[in-house]
Amino acid sequence: MGEPTPDADSAAWIASLRRTPQQARSRARLARVLDAAERILVEEGVESLTTTRIASEARVSVGSLYQYLPDRGAIIDALAAGYFATLEAAMDELVRVASAEHWTDPVGVLIDAYAEIYRTEHGFRALWFGNGLTERTRAADREHKRRMADGIRRILLALHLAEDDENLARVCHAAMLAADALAQEAFRRDTKGDAALLEEAKILLRGYLTDIAARYDVS
Repeated sequence: MGEPTPDADSAAWIASLRRTPQQARSRARLARVLDAAERILVEEGVESLTTTRIASEARVSVGSLYQYLPDRGAIIDALAAGYFATLEAAMDELVRVASAEHWTDPVGVLIDAYAEIYRTEHGFRALWFGNGLTERTRAADREHKRRMADGIRRILLALHLAEDDENLARVCHAAMLAADALAQEAFRRDTKGDAALLEEAKILLRGYLTDIAARYDVS
């Protein structure tokens, strides 16, 4: 069998690397390395994310790995970039669907969709609930949340629940921060997501959405 082919999310972690691989074979090798890093993260924890351990798991030399991922921080940054890309791609798809469908419960659709991602992305949970996030990753997460908030803005516009003015970005960012905090707490309590807390999140955010719609008088 040949080298694995990097998927669409690879561009996100490639952009976070110390050096950008130019050849397809190098990119495929790095995709394999990141797969190995995620396995270690899930099975052994963030403390085990060392270049030596990952190189051994991925069956590559430490020297070749060091060109791109020189330390644990770089490894964490690259993994996080891939997770952000997955979440943002899901938001883009939800925006597309919202433009074509009528949702009677947009809050429920969004929370259920992202709860399912939390359930399946074991590496994301292991990274976020561990103690190894870097300052670069935290900064990237803040920008990621702004992009996710913009996805919420686009969904509200697609569903004709708001008008696009200078306040909408702020209220969508607030909604995103609240939803993220509640989702993380739900999955800290239970790897499948604390169902009762997720339902409370829906109630809270439905109330906020009703308030937003009332501000714009488009309900």
